[in-house]
Amino acid sequence: MSIGLLGQKIGMTSVYDANGKLRPVTVIAAGDNVVVRRITAERDGYSAVQVGFGAQKESRLNNSELGAFKKAGVEPKRFSREFRVQTDLPEGEVNLSVTQFQAGDFVDVIGRSKGKGFQGVMKKHNMHGQGAAHGSKTHRRNGAIGHLGDERVTVQNLQVMQVRESEKIILVSGAVPGSNGSFVVVRPAIKKPVKRS
Repeated sequence: MSIGLLGQKIGMTSVYDANGKLRPVTVIAAGDNVVVRRITAERDGYSAVQVGFGAQKESRLNNSELGAFKKAGVEPKRFSREFRVQTDLPEGEVNLSVTQFQAGDFVDVIGRSKGKGFQGVMKKHNMHGQGAAHGSKTHRRNGAIGHLGDERVTVQNLQVMQVRESEKIILVSGAVPGSNGSFVVVRPAIKKPVKRS
C-alpha cells in the first residue's frame, strides 16, 4: 500500500523522458523513512501512521519527543509527519521504500516555500503604486506591510520521472517548494489516482 514518504529536496537537474524530450526534474532523497507510531481508531479515534525521517541528535529533543522515539525503538528523527489511512494497518504492512512509487505515477509534494522577508504591497499584492511624475512623493506606499513566503505549499499532480532504488532518490517532474536541503512530504496524488492492473 502506498501512503507516501518524507524526503529532502536535493536540487534540480534535467533528464530525458521516454519520448527523448529533456525535462526539468527535482531530486528528492527519500531514504531512511521509519514508522515511529501506529495510530489506531480504537485508541486514538482515527487511523494513521507516523513516519520519521532524517537523523537528529538526542540532545536537541525534549523528553517527550525522545520518549516517543525510544518507545518505538528507532533512532531520533528530525522530521516526522502522519499519513492518514482508511483502516488500521496490520504489523509490517507499511512500505516506506522509494519503490512504492513508479515512473509515470503522479504525486503531490508538500513543502515550505522560500521566505522573502517583509515586502511592500507592490511586490506582495501586485498593486500598481501611485503617480511617478515630478510632483509626486509617494510612489510605492504603503511600504513593508506583510511577510512574504515561508508558507506551507502543496504542488499537485507532479509526475514521477524516475525512481532510483539503489540511491534512494525520486526524480519528480517540475519544481518543488522550498530551498535545497528543506524537508518535503511526497504522497500519491489526490486528484489523479494510480491506475495499476
